[in-house]
Amino acid sequence: MKRGRKKIKNPDTARRILEAAERHFAEHGLAGARTDQIAISAHANKAMLYYYFGDKRRLHRAVLEKLIRGVRRGFESAVSRTATPRQRILAFVDAYFDFRATHPRFPQILMWMMMSAPAEARWLARTHFLPGHRLLQRVIQDGIKQGEFRKVDPTHTVITLIAMISFYFSSSVVQSEILQKNAFSPKAVAERKRAVMDFLEHGLFLPEKRRA
Repeated sequence: MKRGRKKIKNPDTARRILEAAERHFAEHGLAGARTDQIAISAHANKAMLYYYFGDKRRLHRAVLEKLIRGVRRGFESAVSRTATPRQRILAFVDAYFDFRATHPRFPQILMWMMMSAPAEARWLARTHFLPGHRLLQRVIQDGIKQGEFRKVDPTHTVITLIAMISFYFSSSVVQSEILQKNAFSPKAVAERKRAVMDFLEHGLFLPEKRRA
């Protein structure tokens, strides 16, 4: 019988393990991170780590799922059921910017995973990224039908939208040199968000007078 994650009896211990694991996976990747060092950093022991998370791969997945829940909560709380497609897209942009700006380790974990653990990358794409992509595709399809958006390819528009935000944060070291300031600073992030919003205004959203 497969071992899964146990019911959390001590949430503070589990939280410390997850936080320590996030740091170690960002620095060393799935293959390079050591469970004994994660346990030491979490002020826990390996027995508790294995009790709660089963093994290193499941711990890695738990870290990723914890991070992804953050952006999902932000998006869902920002969008009401009566929101228009335009409002939904703008809510996603706000939520995703806030998530990426406050989770600098996320791209590091993703880079390690794509380079050294492609099977895990495919799991993440199937389990978490694909549902999010499909949701945004439906929003764009609705926007086209309702005359709010230009007639674009929904699939590639979602890829472009996410890439405009993700690339900036994933290449923050390079962007900081180009911008001559910390790319993660609130001012720089606000400037980047305005640029993305401006692109959407002219590349996706139809002006009021052109809506059918």
